[in-house]
Amino acid sequence: HTHTHTHTHTHASDLVVERNTACKPKPDPATLVFGKQFSDHMLTINWSAADGWETPHIKPFQNLSLHPASSALHYSIELFEGMKAFRGEDNHIRLFRPMLNMERMLRSADRSSLPLFDKEELLKCIKKLVEVDQEWVPFSQDASLYIRPTFIGTEPSLGVSPTTQAMIFVIVGPVGPYFATGSFNPISLLADPSFVRAWKGGVGAYKMGGNYGPTIAVQSEAVKRGCQQVLWLYGEQEEITEVGTMNLFIYWTNEKGEKELFTPPLDGIILPGVTRQSLLDLARTWGEFKVTERTMSMKELLGALDAGRILEVFGAGTACVVCPVGSLLYREESYQIPTMQNGPDLAKRFHKELTDIQVRARIMQDGNRPCRSAASGALWRPRERPFYNLALNTF
Repeated sequence: HTHTHTHTHTHASDLVVERNTACKPKPDPATLVFGKQFSDHMLTINWSAADGWETPHIKPFQNLSLHPASSALHYSIELFEGMKAFRGEDNHIRLFRPMLNMERMLRSADRSSLPLFDKEELLKCIKKLVEVDQEWVPFSQDASLYIRPTFIGTEPSLGVSPTTQAMIFVIVGPVGPYFATGSFNPISLLADPSFVRAWKGGVGAYKMGGNYGPTIAVQSEAVKRGCQQVLWLYGEQEEITEVGTMNLFIYWTNEKGEKELFTPPLDGIILPGVTRQSLLDLARTWGEFKVTERTMSMKELLGALDAGRILEVFGAGTACVVCPVGSLLYREESYQIPTMQNGPDLAKRFHKELTDIQVRARIMQDGNRPCRSAASGALWRPRERPFYNLALNTF
């Protein structure tokens, strides 16, 4: 139905689809470079304080038209998300835990004074975009369709104030594996306490562009010093926080002699990653070793490394799933980290389990409880943590 009124929330049922008649050829999955190829369509939804959310549109991929004073361009009033659609072995297309991205996007919007939106309705619109561009989901075990929801302030004014105009747009494109097939190469990190990614009371826990731009110069500095990524430190204690744009995990033998996996807690300076949450959920489900969210200082890390208690260090994120760390440059001294010498058994297991769920559509089962509920015969899934990827309708 057509109508002229607008909504306080987006309604997927009103979605208008304009098909692209000049579709591009699909790239060879083997040649994909992250973030350089895009599909034939995009989703846009405009908002204004006067009229609320307008009709969502899926239309041919095209440039945006923005007023030169748009607040996103001047004051970084914007945020984004990153998620993936996978083509399963059964040829069904699935999204991985997309509601976690929608919830995080809503928190970022709230912190940016951007208008709130209906998570379920936006997700329906995104699913429709993936359905329209389903041919762009690579027919490959190693590649996937990267989905980039973006939310910008389009206020045509130079005042630093809440925006009265905004736009959500979503673009998608095929991406290859982070690592060349079969390889699982460790990265080297630069830990320099003179640089900081986020701080208490700041916005490090939100996926805003302003958190990412300033890291580029530090990343370049790391490369100049022979490292591939940055290990971000925080505060007087030089707490270890994140790796590049990934969450950080350490598997070690703790002071009590117990095997333990830990990652820094969500205390405001850590991005609450979907992969981070998924690894914690998996490890807690296995129940084989202690799983903790705790801080660790650089001093503590080096002490444990010296004592031979560090087993594996790896980053975790949507781009690479898990990324092993092999060495560390700190105060001009290089430290070897024995991740690869230890398999890395845990990092590889996480990688396999997660990709099995994403691509092979395996249902994660909780060993501590029955997998089948007697009443329905259905596979039981933990309600408080819906882990299993949301299956889309068969396309």
